[in-house]
Amino acid sequence: MDFQQKDLRDLRRAKALLENPGIAAKLTNLIGIPIEKGFKMLPANWHAKIGEIAQVALTKAAHAAIFTMKNTPGEASSDFWHKFAVAATGGVGGFFGLPAMSMELPVSTTIMLRSIADIARSEQEDIASEAARLACIEVFALGGPTSNDDASESGYFAVRAALAQSITRATEYIAEKGVVEEGAPALVRLIILVAQRFSIQVSEKAAAQAIPAIGAAGGSIINTLFIDHFQDIARGHFIVRRLERKYGAEMVATAYRNRCK
Repeated sequence: MDFQQKDLRDLRRAKALLENPGIAAKLTNLIGIPIEKGFKMLPANWHAKIGEIAQVALTKAAHAAIFTMKNTPGEASSDFWHKFAVAATGGVGGFFGLPAMSMELPVSTTIMLRSIADIARSEQEDIASEAARLACIEVFALGGPTSNDDASESGYFAVRAALAQSITRATEYIAEKGVVEEGAPALVRLIILVAQRFSIQVSEKAAAQAIPAIGAAGGSIINTLFIDHFQDIARGHFIVRRLERKYGAEMVATAYRNRCK
């Protein structure tokens, strides 16, 4: 069974979305100032706190964003309205400055996860299934490399492989126990792994917002770019998963590497 031309075009689109420039490059282009300058303006203890903030944000989002969605696979996603909502939270965060991020980020992350699930549903995912829900959380780990990655560890399929065991355990746990509480060990382990990667993008967002004169308007624009980045990653991810259901994971991975130049 060979790829239909439409599906191959979709896979090429997915690869372009998944391998687009990281959030740091996009933020630098947006504000016209290297992100490194913003990092120098962050408080000394910021790097110690960012992982905790990212983990709390993902934990709260995981339990608020997906479980109330209607399961209507194929329904068009509402990307614009989610961007509008995240822009509003970014405006509030930008007005009150960096200290507000610990309150703003969980709200923004919940909206982003809701948007990711909306995109998943539009790509024919059964959003009522544990596997699809966890695949939505997985998107936050696919948004860019960590500082410890080498070339072999930062690719799309490499990151998915690194998370695969934790996702399988979390899926099995939820299937056995039902809708899990925040302290469920299998889900906690997965969120810790995802948060390690998500915190890199959060740090870059914080660095951009730390630059003087960004303000409320700048906070809205930065948040819009932030969700736009993860919407692109989500679209690419769930196109790949849709094609994997049709052709099998191995065939899709081979075509991704060899036929999507």
